[in-house]
Amino acid sequence: MQSNRGLIWPVLASLLLPWLAAWFAYPGTHLPPKFGVFPPLFVQAAPGFSLAVFIVLVLLELGVVTFLLFPQWFGFKPAAPRPPAPRANLPVWFWFGALLMLFFWWLMWVRVTPFGDLVYYAFTPLWWGFILVLDGLTYHRNNGKSLLSSRPKTFLITAAFSMAGWCYFEYFDYFVLSNWYYPNGHTPVLGRTTIVLLFLLAYTTVWPVVFECYTLLKTFPRLGVRYGNGPQLALPGNLLVWGGLALIVLMVFLPYALFWVVWIGPLAVISGTLIRQGVWTPFTAMAQGNWNPAVLAALSSLIIGFFWEMWNYGSAHPNPALQTNPNYWIYDIPYVNVIHIFSEMPLLGYCGYLPFGILVWVAFIWAGKVFGFDSGLSGEEDAPSR
Repeated sequence: MQSNRGLIWPVLASLLLPWLAAWFAYPGTHLPPKFGVFPPLFVQAAPGFSLAVFIVLVLLELGVVTFLLFPQWFGFKPAAPRPPAPRANLPVWFWFGALLMLFFWWLMWVRVTPFGDLVYYAFTPLWWGFILVLDGLTYHRNNGKSLLSSRPKTFLITAAFSMAGWCYFEYFDYFVLSNWYYPNGHTPVLGRTTIVLLFLLAYTTVWPVVFECYTLLKTFPRLGVRYGNGPQLALPGNLLVWGGLALIVLMVFLPYALFWVVWIGPLAVISGTLIRQGVWTPFTAMAQGNWNPAVLAALSSLIIGFFWEMWNYGSAHPNPALQTNPNYWIYDIPYVNVIHIFSEMPLLGYCGYLPFGILVWVAFIWAGKVFGFDSGLSGEEDAPSR
């Protein structure tokens, strides 16, 4: 039987334990430097390049890429794809979203326009335009079914939860001494209240855009079964919960060596919590040999990550002196902050988007169980049990 207490206490512990650990890790202030300054600012330079760490990560990421390209080498068997769904006409919101996206993309990158201060507000409408485009493409490829058309309530809830969900990860960013920070987040051009509202509105886009990309990927028949017939891997819920909490505590004391725990720790805690309570997650399917939900969620985040980084970089380059995007971010990642290809994200850092996609999904499933809403994305085999 599912218990709200059993669902809540591990996630609550993931929030309280780093704060308690900081009491000992920072005996002078009992908090990390610049803790609570919102949006997060630069704290101090992270350790420089480490060839050993770089090589280890390259080998790990090459293994991941090999798995994605050649799943048959890892025991996956071919499966017959489903017949493609009948096509529907592109909906009106696709065209509205495309206009919204293109206009604010142009505005954010050009920066100096006749539209004056509107450029400071370009980030969120750009992303909501993109979300509508993705939903419209899914609608077109999936016989008129998409999150917006078929599950409008869930669609709206993803936006509301996204605001709180991203604040959860911004909180952990303080304990790794700002893996990312916002150099324009305190611009005097905009008032303090305006800045806070702009950031909170921007946070509403994270969950919806990842889910929209996921539902779009599922409309490709071959991709929809590519990782569906593989080895059965059952993850132990207790080990995930306690291991994740231990990593989160250690992260406070070793913020540079364990910077990656920002994503892996919460993923382990939330996933383990759901597994212990018998709630469906992508890892439930993995235990049955169906890796497709987890892999497609990870790939969705990686694809969206490309757009996050591209649009972010273009908002500050080629003229970094002209800063008009308060949401612009920079990374200060230790050991591997090298090889930037039209992106503030170092090349190896893109691999972090893979677990983040699964984390987005399990966090939403967790919220659905705690607050009593339907967190299913498609109503098919990957819909969480109710």
